[in-house]
Amino acid sequence: MKAYKRLYELLSEGLYRYSYSMVRNAEVAEEIVSDVFIKVWQIRARLSEVDNLRVYVYTIARNFSLNYLARNADNRVIGLNSPEAGELAGGNSPAELCISADLANQMKRIVQQLPPQCRTIFRLVREEGLKYKEVAAILELSPNTVRNQLAIAIQKLGEAPLLKDILSTFGTYEG
Repeated sequence: MKAYKRLYELLSEGLYRYSYSMVRNAEVAEEIVSDVFIKVWQIRARLSEVDNLRVYVYTIARNFSLNYLARNADNRVIGLNSPEAGELAGGNSPAELCISADLANQMKRIVQQLPPQCRTIFRLVREEGLKYKEVAAILELSPNTVRNQLAIAIQKLGEAPLLKDILSTFGTYEG
């Protein structure tokens, strides 16, 4: 029971964001996460056979989210939406807060404009911290596809005018 609780603490937030990005409904995403952990509890005796529990749980969440979308196809909203962006700058001056807000909004817009698969991969790798192989297993893709799609996303972010200006200020932009 202790391990189950710890697993929930480690994965529930990320699973919620992942599911929400697919179903675009907070209550449904919460239910899906609950259903995922109910499923994990039901099959707990067989979990020792699972090679990568994180990938397994994210795959369950993906399947539950897709099942929900299939059942509710007439109410389906096309596209994925990014979770709220966190604070990007540590300073509190009005100028820094304004730049942070502009940067966060621009990043959200760019990520939103990425093709769906590219956007999902970017979020799983950059926001959820999953490894390429884990993302590849969840989405049933090759690790090379994950790497290439992530490179496309990063290139698009690097081409944004405000981001380009900020990155060049720090000497990290190589475009």
